[in-house]
Amino acid sequence: MSAPTVPVLFQPTAVGSFALAHRVVLAPLTRFRAQPDGAPGAHTATYYAQRAVVPGTLLISEATFIAPFAGGYRGVPGLWSEAQVEGWKRVTQAVHERGSRIFCQLWALGRGADPAVLDEGGFPYVSVSGICLSAVIDMLSAYVDAYASAARNAVRAGFDGVELHGANGYLIDQFLQDVSNNRTDAYGGFIENRARFALEVIEGVSNSIGAERTAIRFSPWNDVQDMRMKDPKPQFAYVVSQIAQRFPTLAYIHVIESRVSGFLLVQREPPPDETNDFIREIWSPRPLISAGGHTRESALEFSAKGDLVAFVRLFISNPDLPLRLAKDLPLAKGDRGTYYTPGPEGYIDYPFADDDFAKLYI
Repeated sequence: MSAPTVPVLFQPTAVGSFALAHRVVLAPLTRFRAQPDGAPGAHTATYYAQRAVVPGTLLISEATFIAPFAGGYRGVPGLWSEAQVEGWKRVTQAVHERGSRIFCQLWALGRGADPAVLDEGGFPYVSVSGICLSAVIDMLSAYVDAYASAARNAVRAGFDGVELHGANGYLIDQFLQDVSNNRTDAYGGFIENRARFALEVIEGVSNSIGAERTAIRFSPWNDVQDMRMKDPKPQFAYVVSQIAQRFPTLAYIHVIESRVSGFLLVQREPPPDETNDFIREIWSPRPLISAGGHTRESALEFSAKGDLVAFVRLFISNPDLPLRLAKDLPLAKGDRGTYYTPGPEGYIDYPFADDDFAKLYI
């Protein structure tokens, strides 16, 4: 009698040069628990260590600011100071001790920033088009340099790689999409021009730490922060094809599926043509991560296409999620009221399904 076939979701894979035991990924999750100086919070190492407890898991960190001028939210970590690097070392060490891997998501807000927070630091409010347009032109090289510097700091802090946040209406996404980019210079107008900044950032980071340690996230279909082109396929097909040609060893591309809308991941039933399959076709057979309200059933479906599958809310409330999915165990529900509150409640106090894992944290 032959052994039962293991679903692709639970089969080994790799990103860059890093072997993984399965395809269940911790999605980048902003939790607003960093210290005032941008160093990780007191419980951050425990939080990530818990979600690394199934060996061979890929974790993607919460979005992390590349520089003070690129920020504009309170409670978010950074990667420009030695204190921040030292704080992240404790996190990456805890993850690696459990046999898992971790990439750091690098973030610049652009027009998504809170102007009041920027004012406190004496930094200008930056947008791709309109407000402070001339400041953006002057600052583009500074942003590319800041991404590269943050990537180097991430590697010094022990991260296995970095994921560039090119989704959800933040700076890279603002350049890519015509709903936010009305520029008439070399960074706007044509599809090729709108992709220029994203490709320059990828080049700067890849030159600093290697393409195999570099990844990027896109959200072609999300309408969050007044985004969503009428037809995003030509724009994103172009930028992905350029990445495939110029950076063929990039660790992975991460896409948000069209069935979610906004920050709260509201589920919807998209039309049949609203799919990221066009990206899969261009990028295949390289690693692609799919995110967006996944269930066990949808994860099994998408992994059969070859995807890794990133989980958001289910990984908050189920720190041993890969184990629960593999054994088809009940999944705990999260407390939305504690997603963004300080302290350990709703952060490091969710139970494990397996008592042996729980003993690591008693």
